[in-house]
Amino acid sequence: MATIIWLILIYALLVAIGGIIGYVKAKSNQSLISGLGSGIALAIAWYVSLQNPTLGLALAAAIALALVIVFALRFRATTKFMPAGLLALLSLVATVLFAFGLTTANV
Repeated sequence: MATIIWLILIYALLVAIGGIIGYVKAKSNQSLISGLGSGIALAIAWYVSLQNPTLGLALAAAIALALVIVFALRFRATTKFMPAGLLALLSLVATVLFAFGLTTANV
């Protein structure tokens, strides 16, 4: 359980770094804002999960699921695996892990 909670923070860092890379490579303000915003929201979910694992994991799973949808739609529009397909896949894995953590938190 503790490992899954720390994965929230790792995922938050990956999302934030991805937004920064998107800004540096493509000068995309949208990537920077959405990447940092999502990263901060996930970092908040991580912090909440330290006090209340059920609430924090639920919040992290909801954010990851939203990112799955966003990146899947971008992948569908561009058909390019990088970066949208990779981030959709990463977000799907994170959603499944956080949902799994939620089921074990309630046991």
